[in-house]
Amino acid sequence: MLQSLASNSCVRLIQSHKSTWYFVSLVLGYLLYLVFGAVVFSSVELPYEDLLRQDLRAVKKQFLQDHECLSEERLERFLKKALEASNYGVSILNNASANWNWDFTSALFFASTVLSTTGYGHTAPLSDGGKAFCIIYSVIGIPFTLLFLTAVVQRIMVFSTRRPIMYIHTRWGFSKPLVAIVHATLLALLAVSCFFLIPAAIFSALEENWNFLESFYFCFISLSTIGLGDYVPGEAANQKFREFYKVGITVYLILGLIVMLVVLETFCELQQLKQLRKMFYLKKEKPQDRLAILEHDHLSFTTVSNTATPHSEDKTQPFVSVPTLVSPNDDPMIQ
Repeated sequence: MLQSLASNSCVRLIQSHKSTWYFVSLVLGYLLYLVFGAVVFSSVELPYEDLLRQDLRAVKKQFLQDHECLSEERLERFLKKALEASNYGVSILNNASANWNWDFTSALFFASTVLSTTGYGHTAPLSDGGKAFCIIYSVIGIPFTLLFLTAVVQRIMVFSTRRPIMYIHTRWGFSKPLVAIVHATLLALLAVSCFFLIPAAIFSALEENWNFLESFYFCFISLSTIGLGDYVPGEAANQKFREFYKVGITVYLILGLIVMLVVLETFCELQQLKQLRKMFYLKKEKPQDRLAILEHDHLSFTTVSNTATPHSEDKTQPFVSVPTLVSPNDDPMIQ
């Protein structure tokens, strides 16, 4: 008997806090996914890092053997200075000295990566004034960009998603959730083709050292605003029409980000995903519960008012009874 009561109470407790348990499972699942990613990246990339370290040590050792007049300390200072400059996008190589990082087109590309929060990291402000301006520019520009993207996506969604779904639903009578799923799938395939596959093929043809996988990797890292910075187009020494190329990449990033947001918003409006999201959200107060609370408050107020009414009536009565005068002759003082 006690076991059945305990089990029933546990079931009622779980059902009454269902969204909380779903949220806890979501947090645990996210943490497990983080650990899973760390394990996979570590197991895949750690051997390549070890090989690269060994190659660098071997090259350094061979260089010092070939140049005995150069000490290891002087070489270390030189390499440290070169690496610090490289972190700011400045290279000492002869074939890279012709490219400037802060001409107008490069600065325009940098501004677009800052406002879109992509941030490749291949170029960074060198001066204190540039760093201070970057902070102020980002504080104002990032909310401005979010407002701009929200307004653009809201207008595009009307013509790309809502009207086509409603037209097909009313014209041919198909189920609206089914039409929404098919439409979202086709829109995603179109976006992948126009902003991932085709640009990847173009980048692999324009960039000498990029294959198709690396070009597709750049497109995904850029349009998802991850921006690792290991692949940045237009940085080759013999890049033709570099200024126009940088401007074209800037336009591609802005348009691609808008299309990605449109696709994500289209999927978020699916009824199935809305129900899935509701599992992890706090339940809103129902109108019936709100009405019951208001009725309870009104009843309590009415009870208090009725209780206080006799006291108020007693206070309005005079302490001495005064007779009502019909005419002035009835007043004893006049008589």
